[in-house]
Amino acid sequence: MLTASLIQVDDPSAYITLAVLVGALASLAAVVNRLSGLGHAREDLVAAARATLQLGVVGLVIAAVLQSWWLTMLFVAMMAAVASTTAGRRLARHGRWPLASIPVCVSALPVTAVLLASRLVPTTPIAVVPIVGILVGGAMTATTLAGRRTLDGLRNRRGEVEAALSLGLPDRDARLLIIRDDAALALLPGLDQTRTVGLVTLPGAFVGMLLGGATPLQAAAVQLLVLAALLLVQAVATASTLELVARSAFD
Repeated sequence: MLTASLIQVDDPSAYITLAVLVGALASLAAVVNRLSGLGHAREDLVAAARATLQLGVVGLVIAAVLQSWWLTMLFVAMMAAVASTTAGRRLARHGRWPLASIPVCVSALPVTAVLLASRLVPTTPIAVVPIVGILVGGAMTATTLAGRRTLDGLRNRRGEVEAALSLGLPDRDARLLIIRDDAALALLPGLDQTRTVGLVTLPGAFVGMLLGGATPLQAAAVQLLVLAALLLVQAVATASTLELVARSAFD
């Protein structure tokens, strides 16, 4: 059985080193963003602090969660809710942000059900939780990118939308005509990740399987399944977000 670890945290001093290094990396990211005028410097620090707290809590409770299907389902629901809230608040500020749960949930949860029904993914909590996390995270990213790009497109190309309306197009169709290409850009990260897997990156599912004792071929099979599922999740999330924006759901 393979028992290697990606990082060495075998004693308390190692955790102190880890905390210092994480803080230094996040601080440097904030400095770069500040000096380059990109913004989000404070957000870098807040994100790192939240990640530290959240992963610490998850590390303490995950063992209990994985012992119960009820707790597992609650944990899955929490992941979907947090992902929807995170994406929604990037897109709407006037009470409409819960609508982001539509693209997140209609994309990630049915695909998860298909994977479990195939029996290639074991119907055990220890398999369900990471798979759902990967797919919900992909849906959240696609929803945020598609939503931000299309909303910015509507603001920046308002004259083109009005021109399409003047030609007699319905409001939804006029918006779609302008923003469809903007929404498609949200698919590029997933496409590039899939096209270059194994050549540029070794994704988490692959590495996790190897560290868990699986053979390289088994790890590759799991990663291939996850990547294909992510392509579908991100396509559905992007298409759903496009439709919501076209129907003025967020503005």
